[in-house]
Amino acid sequence: MTPALTALLCLGLSLGPRTRMQAGPFPKPTLWAEPGSVISWGSPVTIWCQGSLEAQEYQLDKEGSPEPWDRNNPLEPKNKARFSIPSMTQHHAGRYRCHYYSSAGWSEPSDPLELVMTGFYNKPTLSALPSPVVASGGNMTLRCGSQKGYHHFVLMKEGEHQLPRTLDSQQLHSGGFQALFPVGPVTPSHRWRFTCYYYYTNTPWVWSHPSDPLEILPSGVSRKPSLLTLQGPVLAPGQSLTLQCGSDVGYDRFVLYKEGERDFLQRPGQQPQAGLSQANFTLGPVSRSYGGQYRCYGAHNLSSEWSAPSDPLDILITGQIYDTVSLSAQPGPTVASGENMTLLCQSRGYFDTFLLTKEGAAHPPLRLRSMYGAHKYQAEFPMSPVTSAHAGTYRCYGSRSSNPHLLSFPSEPLELMVSGPEDQPLNPPGSGPQNAPGLGSGAGTRAAGLGRYLEVLIGVSVAFVLLLFLLLFLLLLRQRHSKHRTSDQRKTDFQRPAGAAETEPKDRGLLRRSSPAADVQEENLYAAVKDTQSEDRVELDSQSPHDEDPQAVTYAPVKHSSPRREMASPPSSLSGEFLDTKDRQVEEDRQMDTEAAASEASQDVTYAQLHSLTLRRKATEPPPSQEGEPPAEPSIYATLAIH
Repeated sequence: MTPALTALLCLGLSLGPRTRMQAGPFPKPTLWAEPGSVISWGSPVTIWCQGSLEAQEYQLDKEGSPEPWDRNNPLEPKNKARFSIPSMTQHHAGRYRCHYYSSAGWSEPSDPLELVMTGFYNKPTLSALPSPVVASGGNMTLRCGSQKGYHHFVLMKEGEHQLPRTLDSQQLHSGGFQALFPVGPVTPSHRWRFTCYYYYTNTPWVWSHPSDPLEILPSGVSRKPSLLTLQGPVLAPGQSLTLQCGSDVGYDRFVLYKEGERDFLQRPGQQPQAGLSQANFTLGPVSRSYGGQYRCYGAHNLSSEWSAPSDPLDILITGQIYDTVSLSAQPGPTVASGENMTLLCQSRGYFDTFLLTKEGAAHPPLRLRSMYGAHKYQAEFPMSPVTSAHAGTYRCYGSRSSNPHLLSFPSEPLELMVSGPEDQPLNPPGSGPQNAPGLGSGAGTRAAGLGRYLEVLIGVSVAFVLLLFLLLFLLLLRQRHSKHRTSDQRKTDFQRPAGAAETEPKDRGLLRRSSPAADVQEENLYAAVKDTQSEDRVELDSQSPHDEDPQAVTYAPVKHSSPRREMASPPSSLSGEFLDTKDRQVEEDRQMDTEAAASEASQDVTYAQLHSLTLRRKATEPPPSQEGEPPAEPSIYATLAIH
C-alpha cells in the first residue's frame, strides 16, 4: 500500500462519523408537544417532529442522555414522526430536540422543546394587587407566593403559546417567599386568566401544582350596580348570608368580589321585570372568614368588559372578641321629641372602635373611635334633636383595628322611647352625623315605622270588630230578655188564678162616687205608672196604714201630661210580691201623663195602680168645701217621682 493510499484511507475513516451527523441541504425540523409542553403528573403526552418528505428516519434526543431517546419511522406522507409518552413522570421532564435522516444525510437539530411535569410540590398562591378588577387600559401586579423557600416562580397566561414568565423568589420578613409580576395594560379584547408555579434550580422542569386560577376583570365606565344584604350587615356565626347585586342596565352576568381574595364568584343575571337584572349570591353558614368588604360588577354576554364597581359593603361577624360591652342612654331611655340625648357605649376591655346598630335598620352601623377614661374605653353617640324616627332597639359592639370586620358580642339591647308629636320629620334640619345617620332615619326606619303603624291599625280594627259583635250580642240578649219579661208581666197582670175571688179596693167608693155609671161595669180604668230609676220612691200617705190589707192594691189620683189609658180588669189577688219598678220599663207605652186634669163637669178621676215595696200612706183631709156643696170624702194620694 502506497503512502498516498494509506493517507486517503485514514482521512476517510476520520471523516466518516462526522459525515453521518453533518447537516444536509434540508431545513431543520420542527418539534412540539400535544396537548402542551406543561403536563401534569401521570397524564399522556405526544411529541411530534416534522421534517422533509424525503426523511427516512426521525430521532428524538433528550438533553443529558448519552443515547438517543427514541427513533421512529416517518408517517405518511413521511414528513413527520410521532413519539408518545403514555404517563408523564419526572424522568420524562427535560429538554428535547429532534432531527431526521435522508439520502443526503442527517438534518440539523430542531429548536429545543422543554417538557415540564407539574404536580410534584404543593401549589402556591396567586393574588392581584390591589384587586383582580382593574380599569380598562390600566396596569396591575400579580403576586405568586409560598411559605417554602423555592428558588423560582413561573407565571403562565391561559390561551397563549408564548413562553412562561419566570422570576426569582424573594424572601419576606414574615418568612415566606414571593415573586411580583407586573401585568398590563389590561384591555377587554381578550380574557386575562393566570396560574403560577414554582420550582428548584436543580430541577427546572419539575414544577409544583398550579395555583388556583386568577382572572383579571377589566372594568369600564358603564353604570355601576348596587350591592345589598338581605339579612343586614351584622351577622352572628352560623347565620346564612345572601348578597344581592342588581342594576337597571340589564346586565347578563354578575360577579362578587371580596377584598383580599384572589378569586370571585360569578352568577348569571335574572330579570324580575323588564329593564332590571339581578343575581343573588348565597353564602354561609357564615364564620369569621366571611367578614370583609364586598363589591360586585355587571357585564353583558357579548363583552369582556365589566361595569364600574358597586359601592363597598362591609359584612361584620359578631362574637369574635370576648370582652363585653355595655350600652346606656343619658339622661334616660325615655325622651321627649325635640330634646337631646346621648347613647354611651363602653367596655373595660380594649377596643379601637365602637359600633352602634339599630334593629331593623338597613344602613351600615355608626362607628366612633373609642376614648379612654375612668378606667374604661367608651364612645358617645349624640342624638339631637331626638325625633320619633329615633325610637327603636339599639345595641353596640366593639372592634379592633387589626381586623375591623370582627366584632365583640353585642351589648344588652336598649329600647329607646320617644314621646311627643308623631309628625316630626324623619330627617330634621341639622341632623348630620351627630344624629346617627342610618339609625334614626332612612328607608329601613320608615319601613319599620310603617310596619308598626300597620300592626296598630290591624289591632284596632280587630278590637273594633270584636266590640261590635259583643254589642250586637248584648242587644239581641236584651231584646230576648225583654220579650220574656213582657210575656211574664202580661200573664201576671191579665190572668187571674182559677177560683180566686175578686178583691175590691177600699177606695172603690171614690170611683163609684165620681162616676156612678161605673158601678155596673166589670172593668175599671187604670193608669199604669212606672218609675224610671230604682232609687225613685213612691210615697203614699194614709190615716191608718196598719188597718189596710197588705194584699190590697192602693189607687191614687194622678196628674200626668197626655195620659194614655187602657181598659183592664181589676187586679187579682197576688202573693204580696211586687215587681221592681226597673222591670217595667218595657211598659212605657202604658204610662200615664201626670199633667191630665180632671174635668169638673165629668168628675172622673184617673187612678194609678202603685206597685212599690216601700210605701208610706197618710190620710189627708180634703180642703173645706164651698157653701152649698156637700163635704168631700177623704182621698188617698200618692206622691210620685217621675223622671
